[in-house]
Amino acid sequence: MEKKEERRKRKYERAEDYITHPVQAKSTKTGLKEKESLGDRIRKAREVHNLSIPQLSNRTGIDADILKRIEANKVAPPLGELVKLGKALETGMSFLISPGTDKPMTVVRADQRKQTSRHLGKKGERYGYFYESLAPEKANRMMEPFMVTLTPAEEVQPSTHDGQEFLFVLEGKMMAQVGGRKEYLEPGDAIYYDSSEPHFVKCIGGKEARLLAVLYAGK
Repeated sequence: MEKKEERRKRKYERAEDYITHPVQAKSTKTGLKEKESLGDRIRKAREVHNLSIPQLSNRTGIDADILKRIEANKVAPPLGELVKLGKALETGMSFLISPGTDKPMTVVRADQRKQTSRHLGKKGERYGYFYESLAPEKANRMMEPFMVTLTPAEEVQPSTHDGQEFLFVLEGKMMAQVGGRKEYLEPGDAIYYDSSEPHFVKCIGGKEARLLAVLYAGK
């Protein structure tokens, strides 16, 4: 019988979603398509603001070479960098992830969630986590809910950006460091912190951890 881990990895490698893969969609008033790839939306938003890649790099603190790879859909930025890009491009994090549609309510079924990794490609899971958007069809979102899977990583870099984050552990064990304080969390534990403090999270014990994450990027 096929192991659950093998099935999950194959699903991850072939996953397609609003964030990393382009699909056909109608154009919006801004000239950006609702379901283009993340890289395309960032590039077009940058061009709308007449910004060069070096200028966007200065605004966000993200290396210019990394921005080129993001726009080419060769790498998916971590969530904290999406917050910075949304601010710099005056679109908001939610639009970059997926513009959505103007509905009062949307539903994402368990078998409809789509995965994206912090880094694309077969080595994606080595960098700390991949995430599934839980509200990609809702436009003008004030919060960003995700299902996050933390994976054993070779390195985890701290992040600093506007907003706040809420994490609720569903499976596994994890460590969260905010500023100089470390907290170890198990299933049923929750943590809420200001994202303006240097922070990072990682699974511990060499096993994955799954959590519900809600990000608020601020105004």
